[in-house]
Amino acid sequence: MNLDLTNRTALVCGSTQGIGRASAVELAKLGANVVLMARNEETLQQTLQTLDTGSGQTHQYLVADFSQPGAVAEVIQRYLANGGEIQVLINNTGGPAGGPLVDATADAFVQTFQAHLLNNQALVQAVLPGMKRVGYGRIINIISTSVKQPIVGLGVSNTIRGAVAQWSKTLSLEIARSGVTVNNVLPGYTQTARLTSVIRMQAENSGQSEKEVAEKMQRDIPTGRFVTAEEVAAAVAFLCTPAAASINGINVPVDGGRTGSL
Repeated sequence: MNLDLTNRTALVCGSTQGIGRASAVELAKLGANVVLMARNEETLQQTLQTLDTGSGQTHQYLVADFSQPGAVAEVIQRYLANGGEIQVLINNTGGPAGGPLVDATADAFVQTFQAHLLNNQALVQAVLPGMKRVGYGRIINIISTSVKQPIVGLGVSNTIRGAVAQWSKTLSLEIARSGVTVNNVLPGYTQTARLTSVIRMQAENSGQSEKEVAEKMQRDIPTGRFVTAEEVAAAVAFLCTPAAASINGINVPVDGGRTGSL
């Protein structure tokens, strides 16, 4: 099985914590050169020091705030103009604040749409020509199991994640003949800061303790435990390899079997 990413360069968004960070670490282990992208330069520098360099890779970082429209596009265009190249793109950014859909403001939808779908689009438009030029590309969107089964209390997130999934499927149909695949990884309840905030919100709304909420969540997972960021990263990394060349346009849940559909 060919899992070698030597001489491939991967841009990993939201890579200073959680699933993004774990994905960057895993891709480096497979031999990729990794370009980290996030808004906090200090944590980017810290993450950079954790990446494997055993195959002589060179790693770097780009500072960009996904909440600022146009900033991401400007940063990636500057990187490419200076001779950079990307064969693997991991689209990943934090979700919006939770809450019922009926209470959501128009601004919440707009901001989330910009942070997720529009930034994904800008990054793809920037790196796709280079992928086509070498005949190799992997675009992985880290979304959520909510595209299959909406999560109560995450109204805005459910809505925009669904839009990103449809965008991704459409893109996969358009560009597959150029050697570029597009897939979505759907984390379930994963041990990250995002899950901690969801548990806290549900505890406040229900009057239960955070421990009680967490235990109930785990009872709903067939494996009986939360997923780790490293387990999600393993799925992300595999889809980036030559071995996954014919896997295209799909959703891959990594959720311990919790999602109630195929």
